[in-house]
Amino acid sequence: MVKDQQQDSPRTPVNQGVRGVTPEPNRIGASTPYDFEGRNLTAYGGLLPVATMLEKLGFRQLVEETLTVKRRTRAMTMYRFVLAMVLACYVGFSRLFHLRFLEREPMLTGILGVLRLPPQCTFWRFLASLHLAVARQLLQVQQRMRQRVWEAAHVQLTEVTLDTDTTVHTLFGQQMGGRKSYNPKNRGKKSYQPILTFLAETKEYVAGALRTGDRPSGKEIAAHLDGAYAALPATVKTVYARADSGFYCWEAVQAYEKRNCRFVLVARKTARLVDQLKAAEWKSSPRTDADGQCEFCYQPEGWGQAYRFLALRYEKQPAAGEADAPEQYQLFETSEYTFRVFVTNMDAPLDALVGFYRGRATAENLIKEANNDAGLTAHPSKRWMMNANWFQMVMLAYNLNCWLLLFNREEHAKVEQMPHTTLATARLRFLFLAAKIWRHAGRVGVRYSDHYEEKGLFERLMNRLRSIAAGAGGFRPVIATALRC
Repeated sequence: MVKDQQQDSPRTPVNQGVRGVTPEPNRIGASTPYDFEGRNLTAYGGLLPVATMLEKLGFRQLVEETLTVKRRTRAMTMYRFVLAMVLACYVGFSRLFHLRFLEREPMLTGILGVLRLPPQCTFWRFLASLHLAVARQLLQVQQRMRQRVWEAAHVQLTEVTLDTDTTVHTLFGQQMGGRKSYNPKNRGKKSYQPILTFLAETKEYVAGALRTGDRPSGKEIAAHLDGAYAALPATVKTVYARADSGFYCWEAVQAYEKRNCRFVLVARKTARLVDQLKAAEWKSSPRTDADGQCEFCYQPEGWGQAYRFLALRYEKQPAAGEADAPEQYQLFETSEYTFRVFVTNMDAPLDALVGFYRGRATAENLIKEANNDAGLTAHPSKRWMMNANWFQMVMLAYNLNCWLLLFNREEHAKVEQMPHTTLATARLRFLFLAAKIWRHAGRVGVRYSDHYEEKGLFERLMNRLRSIAAGAGGFRPVIATALRC
């Protein structure tokens, strides 16, 4: 007699997925073994979106067409030298000496297409060989890249606001161009005083330059403002401008008027202006934090015409140690009051213009981000040309973060709804990603962890960047809804 039944009982199927593979947490302690046999592992997996964006937008062609570098390089091409230094700043290594830590970084060397980076002295010699015109050419590269980013990211801003400010870089060596000038934190020390202009809507760096520690002259201010206006994309029709008292001069006003910019400037204290304030008709200011307000038409000495002046008055409160407190940059005092005075060519109410100017405080935060996160204060040499060219490379690395944010925005987001992710935060969320670079059958790929929290945002960003393509009149937008004010 034959029994038709299974001899062994069926096995229970094993659960598939993460729980089936790791039924208990990994226990890591002092006795955990380790080795250095892992290959093609990288801590900067987030460089893949950056490389994708630069490749799709034709960054290499722009650099090779715009920069005029006569030095013949052997270790790498000119484009690879520039890209290596920009990506090093983007990663967080703001000094040429730090490039030795990235010598065999597989993600960076893979983007550059080299086996290893040259030593630090080779980068130093290349940077020293660049003439001063390269700084201006790097600004042109950023201008053309901005136009392409706006086309591909479907940015259709017709009104923008330019925030212009200066910052102080204290010098502790014998760098060329260092001067003893305005330096409230380190009085008496030499410094640089760069000038920068940002777009308030997208937080992009528009124009700027490394300057000596001397106060900028009216001619320098006018030239800078002309360059900032020329760097705007073609879609911009209306321009607003804000600046502090360091730009209070007739040359700046002429530069704004020549471009039909609507501006608000902080006035600087003069004897004639103080007399005008004392003779003005003051009234209460319920919509501001001031004790009084007034407005009048006034023509400063040397100006070609009179303009509208707005003034806020604050009663002085005696406090201990007041004589030792430094004078504030935006205010000036008399024996009884502290004043804040603005000059403008706009017709809006006083409280609206004061609120509009307060938005310029974001420019100071952006300058801090460039100084601290991008490494703008890390001047590599005592030579002026090297520092000026390095300045533009650092700001190009800063702009990479702003451009990626434009591609990674929400579909129906408005300008006022777009939060700005600083470069330091973006590194933690999107750049410092552990990954493995694999090669098989002539193909190269990048494998990320399945525990990555921002997986959805990362995939959306990569899909948008990979779909960038040039059309007949420019780059076709990869986001359906345009970004408008």
